[in-house]
Amino acid sequence: MQIFQIIVKLRAHIYSLSGVSFSLVRWRDSAVLATKQIRMSKALLKSTAVVSIMTFISRISGLVRDVVMANILGPGALADAFFVAFRIPNFLRRIFGEGAFSQAFVPVFSELTENNTAEARRFVNVTAGMLGGITLLLSILGIIFAPFVVTVFAPGYLDEPAKFDATVNSLRIMFPYLFCISLVAMSAGVLNTLNRFAVPAVTPVLLNVCLIVAMWLLVPRMSNAAQALAVGVLIAGIVQLLFQVPSLVRLGYFPRPAIDRHNPAVQKVFGLMLPAIFSVSVAQVNMLVNTFLASFLVTGSISWLYFSDRLMEFPVGVFGIALATVVLPGLSKQHISGSPESFSAMMDWALRWVVVIALPATFALYLLAVPLLTTIFQYNAFSVHDVEMSATALRAFAVGVCGFIFVKVLAPGFFARQDTKTPMKIAVVAVLVNVILSIILVRSMAHTGLALAISIAAWVNAALLFIVLWRRGVFMPQSGWLWFLTRVGLSVLAMCVALQLLNQADVLWFEQDVWQRVRRLSVMVMAGAAAYFAGLLLLGIRPQQLLLQTGGGTST
Repeated sequence: MQIFQIIVKLRAHIYSLSGVSFSLVRWRDSAVLATKQIRMSKALLKSTAVVSIMTFISRISGLVRDVVMANILGPGALADAFFVAFRIPNFLRRIFGEGAFSQAFVPVFSELTENNTAEARRFVNVTAGMLGGITLLLSILGIIFAPFVVTVFAPGYLDEPAKFDATVNSLRIMFPYLFCISLVAMSAGVLNTLNRFAVPAVTPVLLNVCLIVAMWLLVPRMSNAAQALAVGVLIAGIVQLLFQVPSLVRLGYFPRPAIDRHNPAVQKVFGLMLPAIFSVSVAQVNMLVNTFLASFLVTGSISWLYFSDRLMEFPVGVFGIALATVVLPGLSKQHISGSPESFSAMMDWALRWVVVIALPATFALYLLAVPLLTTIFQYNAFSVHDVEMSATALRAFAVGVCGFIFVKVLAPGFFARQDTKTPMKIAVVAVLVNVILSIILVRSMAHTGLALAISIAAWVNAALLFIVLWRRGVFMPQSGWLWFLTRVGLSVLAMCVALQLLNQADVLWFEQDVWQRVRRLSVMVMAGAAAYFAGLLLLGIRPQQLLLQTGGGTST
C-alpha cells in the first residue's frame, strides 16, 4: 500500500514537472516568435523608410516637373491634350506594369525563390519574353489606332480639331513607353522580392528629369509642346529600363527573354492577372471615366484635375505606395510559411501606420489647398482663377486620401494569398459607384464633382476590402484600436487649430511674391507638424509602440 502511494506521488510530481516543462517550452516559443516579429517589423519599417525616402525624392522631382509645366503650358488646350494622351499608356501601365501584373508576379516569384532558384530564373526569362511580346504588340496597335482610342477616352475633343490632333500625335509618340515601363515594373518586382527596394523606388525620378529636360530643350524648338513632352516620356521609358540592368545583373536575374506558353508559373501569373487587372486599376479606371466626362467641360478642367490630383498623390505615393511595396512581399512570405497570426499582425501594423500618416495628410491638404496651389503653381500661365478651380478639386480629392492608402494596404491581403477575384468584384462595385456619382455630381459641381466621386469610391473600395478580410478571418484587428484612433484624432485636431491660426485670407496669398509665400507656408507646415507630433507624444503614442507584437497585438 505504501509503495502504491509512493508511485502515485511520484507520478503527480512527474506530471507537475512535465507541466512546468511544457509551460517553459511554450513561453520560450512565444518569446522567440515575439522577438522574430519585432525584428520583422523593424525590417519592414526600415524598408518602408527607404522606399518612402526614394519615393519622396521622386515626388519632389515630379513637383518640380509640374511647376515647370504649369508655368510653361498652364491649364490650356495643349496641356489638356498631353494629360489625356499620357493618361492612356499610364492606364495600361497599371495593368501590365506595377498594377495587376506586379500583384500577380510577386507572390509567385516569392514562392519560387523560396524553393528553387533555377526555376525562379527560368520564370523571369519566360515572363520577360511573354510580357515584352504582349506590350510590344499593344504599342503597335496603339500607334495605328490612336485616333480611335482618343475618340473613346475623350470624345469631347472631336469638336476641337486642333486639340484632338495634338492628343492623337502625342499618344502615338508615347505608346512605346508602355513596352519599356512594363519591363521596368517586372524588374522592380524581382528587386523588391529580393529586398532591394531603393533602385525601383528611385526609378520614377528619371521620368521627371526627362520631362524637365524636354521642356527646357524640346518645347522651345518644336511647334507643338504636347508632342515635345511626349518625346520626353518615350526617352524616359528607355532610360528607366536601362537603369534596372546593373542591379539585375548583380543579382543574377538579368532576363534572357524566352517564350513558353506552357510554363506553369507564368500561366499562373497571367491567370491571376486577369481578375487583378480591374481591382488594382480601379483608381485609373475612375480617372479615365472622369477624363471622359471632363472632356465635355470647359477647357482647363482636365488640367485642374491633374494638378490637384498630383498634390493629393504626394502623401499617397510617398507613404501609401511605399508601404504597399514593402507589405506585399512580406505578406506573401507569411502566407507561404503558413502563419495566419503573423499575416494578420502585419496587416494590423500597416493599417495603424496608415492612420498615423494619412489622417493628418487629409486635413492638411483640405486646409492648405489654396496656399499649396498658390505657392507651387500660381506663376506666369497659371492664373488666380486656375488656383481657385484646382483648390476645389484638391479639397474633394483630400476627402479620399485615407481611402486610397487603405486600399493599397488591404488589397495585398488578397493578392499575397493569390486571391485576385475577390478584389476584382469589389473594384467593380467601386467603379459603378464612381460612375453613378460622377454623372450626378458633374452637373452641379463640374470638375469638383468628379474629384469627389473618386474619393467616395475609394472609401467604398476600402470598406468592402476590410469587411471581406474580417469576415473570412484573414485579418483580425488587434486590441487597442478605439483608444489609438481617439489619440490620433485629438492630435490631428491640434494640428488643424495650429494651421487655422496661422492661415490668412486667399487674396493675401495671391498678392504675395514667391519668397513670402514659401516662408509663410513653411512656418504653417512646421507648426502643424509640431502640434501633431507633440499631441501624439503627449497622448502616449511612440514609434516603438507601432511594432508587430504577438498575442496582445500592436502596443499602443
